[in-house]
Amino acid sequence: MPSADLILPLIDLAPYLSPDATPSSKATVIAQVRAAVAEFGFFQVINHGIPIASQHALIEAIRTLMRIPKEDKLAMSFLKNPCRRGCTTPKKSVHPFQLPPSSTRFVDTEKKKAFYIGRPSEKIEPPGFHGPNIWPSPELVPEAEFRDPVWSYYQETNRLGREIWQLLIQGLGHPGELLSQFTKKPVVMMKMIRYPPFSSTLPGQFGVGAHTDFGGVTVLLQEAGRNGLEVEHKGEWIPVPALENVLVINAGDMIAGWSGGVYQSAKHRVINKGEEERISCATFWHGDLDATNPFIDGKGEGAAGDETVADLLVKRFRSQFSLMKGKKTEEVVRGEVFAH
Repeated sequence: MPSADLILPLIDLAPYLSPDATPSSKATVIAQVRAAVAEFGFFQVINHGIPIASQHALIEAIRTLMRIPKEDKLAMSFLKNPCRRGCTTPKKSVHPFQLPPSSTRFVDTEKKKAFYIGRPSEKIEPPGFHGPNIWPSPELVPEAEFRDPVWSYYQETNRLGREIWQLLIQGLGHPGELLSQFTKKPVVMMKMIRYPPFSSTLPGQFGVGAHTDFGGVTVLLQEAGRNGLEVEHKGEWIPVPALENVLVINAGDMIAGWSGGVYQSAKHRVINKGEEERISCATFWHGDLDATNPFIDGKGEGAAGDETVADLLVKRFRSQFSLMKGKKTEEVVRGEVFAH
């Protein structure tokens, strides 16, 4: 059950991001971020620099896309795209959940929809994490109603993700400039999600089941007033309210490993308890595909060794993603599941 006694730290980024920021005010924010991620793996931010108008425009753009006909979304299916860009498609995405804890069921999540974009490249670059984005045609959705606000928000969270990385790096005692060593062409993906109302889900079914993010920094926007995110902390679940102009930041498994365990990668889940759809958007900011642990004193397992970001991406997606051609939902086994 969620704990009403725990709340995630709320950090004001203005003393760090402001042109008038001083070394002392920056040091205070760095210490706050380090403490939050070391304890919770998560924190909330205000004065993050992303205009509220941009956030509202993105949410409306996601709604606009989700309203287009099913066949048009299928034409943009990310299953047809080697770079994981485009729409998740009905009856091709399943997610495990526990009901009861002793038994695992795999449930069709057709009513949960998402759309992915990433750092654009004119051609597909092996192993497939750089390539062109997919966009609805202007005839289907005018660019001003989807592509323009989505791309604008992507660029803004790209900038913020970089700033968060620098804060985390400095929190480990390294200069922020170290970031440039592994971010010449970073993998930065953005996932726009629409969760259905609670009444349309099955008993015990999550919008997203408990999991950790695999990689670097995640910047999450939740539509204000549409709660659902919960973060695990020492065996208890912390509800994270969806507040106006407040973004949620978390670190992934790669950061936890690279930091030698100083930073945490916390489990989290989504349970939309409201009777309205819930819109959210997550930007995942990893690093260069050929990057390895940049911290000399990193002692974490796996990510702290010689494995590159590309190695970790392929390992994660190979174990959790499959086209499942010719298989029925009940025949899917762990290791062949389209997870969140």
